[in-house]
This record gives sequence, C-alpha cells and structure tokens, in this order.
Amino acid sequence: MLKLQKVSFTYHKEPVLKNINLKIPKGENVSVIGESGCGKSTLLKLIYGLLHTDGKLTWNEQEMLGPNFNLVPGEPFIKYLAQDFDLMLPLSAADNVGKYLSNFYPIKKKRRIKELLEVVEMNDLANKKAKLLSGGQQQRIALARALAKEPEILLLDEPFSHIDHFRKNNLRRRLFSYLKEKNITCIVATHDSTDALSFADRTIVLKNGKIYADGKPEELYKNPPNKYVASLFGDVNHVMLKNIQQDNTSKKRVVLYPHEIRVDHNSPIKVEVKKSYFKGETFLIVADLHGEEILLEHPTNKENGEIIGLNISEDLIIKRLK
Repeated sequence: MLKLQKVSFTYHKEPVLKNINLKIPKGENVSVIGESGCGKSTLLKLIYGLLHTDGKLTWNEQEMLGPNFNLVPGEPFIKYLAQDFDLMLPLSAADNVGKYLSNFYPIKKKRRIKELLEVVEMNDLANKKAKLLSGGQQQRIALARALAKEPEILLLDEPFSHIDHFRKNNLRRRLFSYLKEKNITCIVATHDSTDALSFADRTIVLKNGKIYADGKPEELYKNPPNKYVASLFGDVNHVMLKNIQQDNTSKKRVVLYPHEIRVDHNSPIKVEVKKSYFKGETFLIVADLHGEEILLEHPTNKENGEIIGLNISEDLIIKRLK
C-alpha cells in the first residue's frame, strides 16, 4: 500500500500542496483531477521522489526518503511518465522501449519489447526512428518504455494528451487491462473526464492544494458535492431553485448536468433558445432562463428564439440538495 501522511510542498512562497493524507492499495487505478495549477503534477513528482517534502511517504511500510537522501532521484520500483517523453530520438521505437532492459537475455528482451509494442499498438512502427514519429506515437512509445521493467507503481501525467481521439479509447482499454492483469498500482493526473470516469477505480479531486473530494468515479459523477467537482466531468448547470420550481423563493442553487434536463412543452418552466450545438447523438441547447444561461441536451435541433418548456426530476433535485 502507498501511504502519504501530511505531505505538503511549496515551490516559492505559495504552497502547492497542503497536508495531503492518502492511502492507495496495491493494484488500484486512481485518477487525480482538478483545474490547472491545483497540484496534480506536483503530487506525482513527490511520490516518485523528484521533490522533497517534510511529510512521510511509504510503500509497503517502507519509507521513501526523496531527493534529499537519494543520490539519484526516483524510486527504482516506480515509473513516472511526464508530459515530456524524454525519448532517445536517434533510436528506433523498439530500441527506446528496450533501453533499460538487460542485453544478457536477447531473446527474452526481444519478446518483452514485442509484447509492450502490442499493448500500445506500435508493432508496425517498431523500427522507425523516434525522431520521425508523431507526438502521439512518441507518447505511446514512452508508455511502453515505462512498463518495460515492470514497475510496482506507475505514475502517468496526462498520458493520452497527444494521442488521436479515434485511437485513444482502445489504447486506454488495453493499457488499463494490462495494469490490472499485472496488479500494478497506477495514478493518473488528467484533465480528461474519460480517464477519471471509465478506467479509474477511484477519483481524487484536488483544489487549492487540498483533497477536495475522494471516491468512486460513479458516485462523484452522480452525486457531485458541488459545482466544481461536477464541472470537471463536463458541462454543468448551477441553477437557482426559484427559476425551476414554482412557488420557490429560495436563492439556493442546484447542480444539474445538461442530459438531466428534458424538453417538455407542457411544463410551466419556459426558456428561450439562444444556440444549438450538434454533438453527434444529441444537440447541446443553450437557453435563457430568467436571465440565467442553462444548458440541456435534446435529440433534435431547436431554433434560436424558440420558446420551450423544461422538465427536471423533483427526486433528482432533492437528492442533489442533500
């Protein structure tokens, strides 16, 4: 188990992380999300051992002392993939993957490289020099290299940011299935809600250097404690109750996702359509609700200026206000 106790860090005068306490069991896949500058990358660097903290970090009850005590920063059982891939550009893709593998068993090494190139779908470019690869291809090679000497902990900082959308989901499925199979603990710092929702066992939300929320992705998504957490998963509304409930004069607000608001022409709640955006299966409708912008999803387009009625589940509103 990975444990962080009272972990804090300051780059200059402004603290980036404040008193972080965290336990992550072996084999768990954790996504760390939050707005830019909240400390996601710093947290990974502290765990890896690139930065020093007066707090305590342990893995399987063994303390990790950090750069003030280690001549070479970084723990040997941890692999950290930063946003710059640090590849050897003159070398081939395969040679980059096998860079830290022993040459003493060449057949075993070749087999291991082939296995990892299959995980990241780069077998067909194994012999191509890294400098001739695209940014997304280089990122996939860097992922494979991080797994070459199988780590106990894998730290990934925006690991799919350069990869084409059509390839990204399949790569994520292959990678996280591989990590589960090998029981490798993985912590992913990400802005991508798919990383946080679809592939994580647990999601940690950072804000102002502190853990703002921590739970199963499905629970955080369905029951966001506030607008900030909900907004990290996509578009969100923060609507005044008096604008969506008759006879309600409260100034309280409720968090609602666009897909949770339905068009109902018999509803007394009326809005004026301002804009529609085609999203594929649905349209995202931007509407005016008593001077307040509201977003909703609908199967068909709505014309600008059209007046439509809205229906929102009372049970949902009650649940969100708890």
